[in-house]
Amino acid sequence: MKAIVVRDQAAGTAGMKLVERPEPQAAINDVVVQIHASGFVPTELTWPSTWTDRLDHDRTPSIPGHELAGVITALGYGTTGLSVGQRVFGLADWHRDGTLAEFVAMEARNLAPLPGDVDFTVGASLPISGLTAWQGLFQHGRLQTGQSILVHGAAGAVGSMVTQLARLAGAYVVGTGRAADRQKALEFGAQEFVDLENDVLEDIGGVDLVFDVIGGDIGKRSARLIRAGGTLVSIVGPSEERPRDGLAVDFVVESDRAQLSEIVQRVRDGRLRMNIGNIATLDDAVAAFNPTKRISGKTIIRVRP
Repeated sequence: MKAIVVRDQAAGTAGMKLVERPEPQAAINDVVVQIHASGFVPTELTWPSTWTDRLDHDRTPSIPGHELAGVITALGYGTTGLSVGQRVFGLADWHRDGTLAEFVAMEARNLAPLPGDVDFTVGASLPISGLTAWQGLFQHGRLQTGQSILVHGAAGAVGSMVTQLARLAGAYVVGTGRAADRQKALEFGAQEFVDLENDVLEDIGGVDLVFDVIGGDIGKRSARLIRAGGTLVSIVGPSEERPRDGLAVDFVVESDRAQLSEIVQRVRDGRLRMNIGNIATLDDAVAAFNPTKRISGKTIIRVRP
């Protein structure tokens, strides 16, 4: 099968190569999925799990990418709940070869059925952004109707999903980003926007929840905006400063079949819009991940036409 591999962490996305690899086999409780579309997060190349297994042994050359939509072609021993020929989408294991390939072997529990009226490209764009937003807002942030939330990177792949889900939950949403992101953030549902290059973040006053995808100085300043009893949720590691009278939570997204089903239903009925900036083929994936200009939105690799 064709697959994208990485060998050298220092080379980043420029070190990606399209090669031929053996098709994977299904282990116990696994399925093999013929991938139709795949997502990729560039920060994967900084994660230890991309380069080593759970015992810290080198596993390069490794196949990156963990988001997928496709069709099941084989079931491993003991696998239940899914069937050969079924359309699925989900989030592959961090420590195993990923989804920038024609096939992937992964645990069945990490997949959810993909309804027939949802395109594979859309399905592949949902797992990381959708699950990160859902878990950060509702599991870790305990967002309630009527609360206010500050969403950093509101025009990005994760931030736009956070913004939409927070609005659907009845929250008041303040988005942040670059000046060029203002209109896009507002279109995704932000009711106010802070240009982090030119506006004063502290002018927004206090909020009940901060969803931080930036960290550093912005994360520290955001912690001071949390109202009593509020929460700072981070996906970029522990905050350097904690809220004075609230919680600070950092987390790594996990696959969840029920949550994926909730998210895709909101796509089907028009409550959630995707933030896809570019769609490329597997043959053109390396170039797509090394663009000559900034692309707004997520890049999806269409593995099968």
